[in-house]
Amino acid sequence: MSGLRVSEWKRPGHDRLYVNLPDGTAVAWADRRTGRVQVLAEEHRRAALEALRPHLAAAPPPSSPKAPPSPAPARPPEPARPPAPTPVRSPSGVRTPPATPPAPPPAVARAARGGHVPRLPALTTADDLALNRPGAALLSLIAAKGPTRLERAWARLCRRPSEWDPWFAGLAGERRVGRELKRLSPYGWRALHGITLPSGADIDHLLVGPGGVFCINTKHHAGKPVWVGDTMARVDHGPPVPYVAASRREADRVRAVLERHCGFPVPVRPALVFVGVTELVTASGAPGDVHVCREREVSALGPLSGVLDAHQLERIHDVARHRRAWTRH
Repeated sequence: MSGLRVSEWKRPGHDRLYVNLPDGTAVAWADRRTGRVQVLAEEHRRAALEALRPHLAAAPPPSSPKAPPSPAPARPPEPARPPAPTPVRSPSGVRTPPATPPAPPPAVARAARGGHVPRLPALTTADDLALNRPGAALLSLIAAKGPTRLERAWARLCRRPSEWDPWFAGLAGERRVGRELKRLSPYGWRALHGITLPSGADIDHLLVGPGGVFCINTKHHAGKPVWVGDTMARVDHGPPVPYVAASRREADRVRAVLERHCGFPVPVRPALVFVGVTELVTASGAPGDVHVCREREVSALGPLSGVLDAHQLERIHDVARHRRAWTRH
């Protein structure tokens, strides 16, 4: 299949290649250090391998998301989060584990030692975030600090901008994305909206399903072009705004909360969804760890699978929907 893009993602200790569709949907990834290839969309397997071949000198057969990978002797299974260091091969040909294996996330380490994973109280209606409508956090803000009906009617009558316009634009954008996320429910995905954090910030949408967890940040820029790079974006050729870096930080925060209460690694991927833009351009060097798309392209996430099993999905959703899980972070 033509149009697949291969992008690099490097962080200290990590060196990966991501294969994405033109709309930003992840198709496969490869770890350059271990040679491991993971195909996320079976229908694009052959094209993804052909795209990766020039970048990998020798890669083992990719593991399918629908079947467990073939066992390799003397090599422990890799965690869902950052891959373990490559085992060292001695002159005799015997593979030995690295001297200092990476430390697991704190919640996972506690669970492995039989330690305490915090338990949440019984879920009540007041604490059930699954009842939130898209834009719930903005609705609360508008109700508390927004204009009265008379003030808003007067602003419309005078046809002049007001300080509340960005709030209402953001609300309209979150509602549009919320409608698109609802279309993913037949694929087994579940969406939560307006998760408020102790800092006062909020998570626009959290999508949990067979393909993992997506922390979605909605940006409404009606009638304007948007360019997205490695750490920032530009709206209508304006000054850089840290959308990408902020999305990564938000996803890290979500991962910490979920892993603390689940006791196992939770793959959380940041996502930027732009609403109403006339053009969305992603830089060729932008990493594949942040999913970038328009609101009408959200449906491309539907077929993704093989990341979470049914038990993990249920557990993550049960934790994420509980308001108390987010109050201590």
